[in-house]
Amino acid sequence: MNEKKYKVSFTTGGLYFQEAIKIAALYLQCHDWTTVTEKANKENFLQARTCNSIVRTSREVIQRVQTLTEDQLNLLVEGNLTDQKQILWLAVCKHYSLILEFTTQVIREKVFRLNFQLNLIDWDTFFNSKSEWNDGLDQLTVSTKEKLRQVVFRMLHEADILTRENTIQTVVLSPRVVNVIKQENGDLLIIYPTLERY
Repeated sequence: MNEKKYKVSFTTGGLYFQEAIKIAALYLQCHDWTTVTEKANKENFLQARTCNSIVRTSREVIQRVQTLTEDQLNLLVEGNLTDQKQILWLAVCKHYSLILEFTTQVIREKVFRLNFQLNLIDWDTFFNSKSEWNDGLDQLTVSTKEKLRQVVFRMLHEADILTRENTIQTVVLSPRVVNVIKQENGDLLIIYPTLERY
């Protein structure tokens, strides 16, 4: 069995758009993740309902935002709506290798074949193929697997990668988005369904 550890903590929420921007802005003020974590938890920065969900949601959002470079964080805070969503999708893909692989192995391949319909079965087929070689994924409960699929599709919708009808929308990246990604690693541009060459 493949021993690769996949993070599968994305069983609730979605992109956490507003929450991630708040976290990024706070970090850019203090440049200290411990302070960000303490403030987010103490002040219920993310408006969670219970103590456990405050800690869980804060941790989830902070871990995603932490994957971003300083320039990417600045663009997340200051960019337009499209730039912000694209940077949040970058954070998701950088934090969750399972979503990164789904994006590059399934969505990207569909776009190359000019097949723009993404179905739930596409995720199930992908997930099952990974589970065959990974104990961690294989041992997840049916309900957890369903939640993972639900949240992945929700994030794809919120990032404007999927329409309501689950049609893949090709994206156009602004020069600012391309620049802050290339400064780190231009290979990451493959997470976006696009027919452009950047």
